[in-house]
Amino acid sequence: MTTTPTQSSRGGADTLASTNENDDKFLTFRLGKEEYGVEILRVREIIGLIDITPLPRTPDYIKGVINLRGKIIPVIELRTKFGLPPVKYTEATCVIVVDVEDSEGGDQLQMGVIVDTVSEVLDIRQDQIEPAPRFGSSASADSIMGMGKVKAGETTKVVILLDIDRVLGGEETLSTDTDSPVPSQNPETRTV
Repeated sequence: MTTTPTQSSRGGADTLASTNENDDKFLTFRLGKEEYGVEILRVREIIGLIDITPLPRTPDYIKGVINLRGKIIPVIELRTKFGLPPVKYTEATCVIVVDVEDSEGGDQLQMGVIVDTVSEVLDIRQDQIEPAPRFGSSASADSIMGMGKVKAGETTKVVILLDIDRVLGGEETLSTDTDSPVPSQNPETRTV
């Protein structure tokens, strides 16, 4: 699946009308029992798990990098990033390659996120999205764009819609720029 990265129309309350037929589409995926969604316009492609080259001295949720058709792409495990307990990878485990805006330079980067399983593409209109819940002074909801309410038969299910730039942005997230060398590990302190 290849898409052209564009800006989302989710920014303001006065943007109820979509200018693009894909503006209201979200790729949904599961982490444990919870269903999450990311704007389809941010999704570059979905791939099965491939060899990930680990990098030294990075946070636990940064699993390393993959070589995808000659391009080096950092890979993040969302389960670990969100503080969920680890599980064994299965045949359904996959990597969603997304376009992310670099928080420092404003450039578009590609990053991979490991998810338990991809569900489906859903149409979730602006009027079906509730604001992200606030938990006092906690910033934990900052990476949530909103809560999508989707009819599922007789019931309504809730999909947690992520602001992928905030989830993957930040100073500790890995960049593959040539100006930012990967820290080398001292051979004397290397663990096997």
